[in-house]
Amino acid sequence: MADRTERPWQEQPDGLLLRLVVQPRASRSEFCGIQGDELKLRLTAPPVDGAANACCREFLAKLFRVAKSAVRIEAGESSRHKRIKVLGATAAQLEQQLS
Repeated sequence: MADRTERPWQEQPDGLLLRLVVQPRASRSEFCGIQGDELKLRLTAPPVDGAANACCREFLAKLFRVAKSAVRIEAGESSRHKRIKVLGATAAQLEQQLS
């Protein structure tokens, strides 16, 4: 049985902290499951000049219905492996999108 700490997201008082692995240049932007201890996110943008990070912020802002400024890259700005904080988001919202 999966323990809550094994999930690639953590609900915090001010929002949701996500551990992501990002695949750029995909045919569409979408979550596509859990890979290891991270949530896999495919993005249409290429990994150049911050385009993938901007696409990631926009995708998550739309998904959780928050402002783009509420989506912060905590770690992994130039990596495929990222920690992202979404202020105002809940684990229930994410779980609904993943089901």
